[in-house]
Amino acid sequence: MTVNCLLSGRSAARVVAAALLWALCAAARADYVVQVGVFEKPRHAGEIARALHLAGLKVKAQPIIEVPGSLMIRLMVGPYPTRREAEDALVRLKALGQEGFIRKYVDEPEVKRAQVKPPAEPPPAQAAVPPPAPPVSKEPPIALEQLGAEPPPPPELDEEQLKLALAAPSPGGVPAEDLFGLGGLAVAPPSPLTGFFQSEAAYAWPETAHLSKFRQTLELSAQGRWGRWAKWRVSGRAAYDAVFDFDDYYRAAVKDDQGTQTQLRETYLDINAGNWDFRLGRQHIIWGEMVALFFADVVSAKDLREFVLPDFDMLRIPQWALRSEYFSGDFHGELVWIPYPAYDDIGVPGAEFYPYPSPPPPGFGVAFADEDKPAGDLDESGYGLRLSYIQSGWDVSGFYYSSMDVSPTFFREVVSAPSPAFIYRPSHDRIQQLGATLSKDFESMVLKAELVYTQDRWFEVTRLSDADGVVRQDVFDYAVGLEYPLPARSRLNLQVFQRWFPDHDADMSAKAVESGASIYLSTHWGPVEPQLLAVGSLNRGDWLLRPKLVWPFGRQWRLTGGVDIFGGGRDGLFGRYGDLDRVYTELRYTF
Repeated sequence: MTVNCLLSGRSAARVVAAALLWALCAAARADYVVQVGVFEKPRHAGEIARALHLAGLKVKAQPIIEVPGSLMIRLMVGPYPTRREAEDALVRLKALGQEGFIRKYVDEPEVKRAQVKPPAEPPPAQAAVPPPAPPVSKEPPIALEQLGAEPPPPPELDEEQLKLALAAPSPGGVPAEDLFGLGGLAVAPPSPLTGFFQSEAAYAWPETAHLSKFRQTLELSAQGRWGRWAKWRVSGRAAYDAVFDFDDYYRAAVKDDQGTQTQLRETYLDINAGNWDFRLGRQHIIWGEMVALFFADVVSAKDLREFVLPDFDMLRIPQWALRSEYFSGDFHGELVWIPYPAYDDIGVPGAEFYPYPSPPPPGFGVAFADEDKPAGDLDESGYGLRLSYIQSGWDVSGFYYSSMDVSPTFFREVVSAPSPAFIYRPSHDRIQQLGATLSKDFESMVLKAELVYTQDRWFEVTRLSDADGVVRQDVFDYAVGLEYPLPARSRLNLQVFQRWFPDHDADMSAKAVESGASIYLSTHWGPVEPQLLAVGSLNRGDWLLRPKLVWPFGRQWRLTGGVDIFGGGRDGLFGRYGDLDRVYTELRYTF
């Protein structure tokens, strides 16, 4: 069945009417998994499977392509009966530093054989005797013998044993857990209190080099169940940045804003009612999944006081929301209402990554008024609808979202006394957004795409005759990404993206078409994972380069070190931070 909806303005009645159509779908649920990756070597798949298993996640492996002398393995987390549970698993997966995406679970996919051209048949007189088949190891896979002991290096596993283990249809076969050396490990029940402690330091070298961050962050969460149909979660975060006590490089307002922080994180109640799931409280609502940048992730508010440099689990701000979801077979419907929205945290003037607007002409000073955030009235609430469907491996979704813009616009006022100056006031106004996303795996390659149309967003203009220095514009944002697995547990992600203004104002700071691209590469050198992210504008020439090393040592520790380098023209998104290059380190303990 195909349902077409057209939502406009504040037509909440249509949103409710669309929600009622969900009841027309069949009652059967689909199982979902989070696909972690596709691997050619059992040892590489086993290393990741072991780490995820020790973190308490359900790990599953499937053979998908048989190649000469090897087998392509799809590694997954799950399966889960609802997409909600799969999304929660994806959040946990990313907290462990591992990427993934949600797909429908197929129990026993057909194993494809790689097409290999057979060798030419030798003449009868020179026919060679085929070599004997290599002996199959009878030794069982290595398993952990002591609970809580550090896992030994993953064994080099026998290919034939791998095929038998993954293809075994009955409990009498060798389970994938034994295959990866996990059969002797008992997984302890989830702790009632979980979270992480993270210590971060950064040193910037602009004209005055300085220590720019020495932050300690603690996040704690507890979860439980009330009866059969309800679950709950409570979490909070506290952070202290000692850099402001070391010297007086930053203004007092920056210290007040960033020195000590406390925040209620995901705190909600889940209620299951058959095909319906309801979540009430402070929660993450993630609609986009591109690497390093945000496009279709329109609901999330973000902490941008360090630009987009922190990991997404540190950067996203939960929303107070009522979220209802309906599951039926391959269909997933989602209706959200956000009565008291959170907004992007851009910090205060004087902070390193404060998003200053374009500089005024010579002879004018600059001043900033306090941010004009909505008062919290219900007519300023946000609401939206998202419908998605999985068919033949294609995960396609469409959404509509109406809200106050989470990103502030700098409205301008020109004054002449006591001296000529521009006074900027960050403010928010209502926008409408329509969008679509898709993802599809082609055996080992993954395709992702996102498109968002935003109506009535304010953008800066440079002409002095404009009273407030901004104009309303409709804008299209779209991105396409491809991800490839490479040898040695490596992966390559390529993305191209554009912003297009159909009715572009000639005096806007932004061009009619803004284009960009990104490259992300990760690999493994022994226990260390080198990563490289390069992202930049194709028409302005500004860029960001982020090489780093990730070392997950022990079962719960992770050490990261890297460099953030900005370059290019100062009128670009990255170039304006050209004198804020920095080296940083992060140490995280997860419990």
